[in-house]
Amino acid sequence: MESRKYMNPYLAGFLLGLILLGTIYVTGRGLGASGAVKSVLMSAVAKIAPEHTANTPFLKSYNEEHPNGPLNDWLVFEVIGVIIGAFFSGVLSNRVGIKLERGPGITNKTRILTAILGGALFGLGSQLGRGCTSGAALSGMAVMSFGGIITMLAIFGSGYTFAYFFRKLWLK
Repeated sequence: MESRKYMNPYLAGFLLGLILLGTIYVTGRGLGASGAVKSVLMSAVAKIAPEHTANTPFLKSYNEEHPNGPLNDWLVFEVIGVIIGAFFSGVLSNRVGIKLERGPGITNKTRILTAILGGALFGLGSQLGRGCTSGAALSGMAVMSFGGIITMLAIFGSGYTFAYFFRKLWLK
């Protein structure tokens, strides 16, 4: 079976905007993914190291505010839904498979390690910045938050800046 074309990016952006608008209307807040990861990690720390959690003010206050664990956080279900939806989208368009995308100037090991490092840095940054691209930037811009606009400019600006220096790894 031949793979299908991708969705028109303008249509996809419009649909994302409608979903974001609906989320803000129904829940009173925007979309976000880093909060789900944080909720799961904080609950795991509380289960694995309860004494440490009780003696650390930040962990203690977070777990007091969320006593029933990550399954009471709708963001966890949002992320699970995104993963399931992405899988079904891939199945429907015949795009499911394991593939490592890399340029000729980089090894598989380096690509994997830098992807993990980049993901970890982005995760750390999302917690320091109080939200990820979807939470701080998209949802922030949707409500005309100055912080959301600055976040989006910083994400795209740093992306384009770093791409200039690392593009040689992707060129033949």
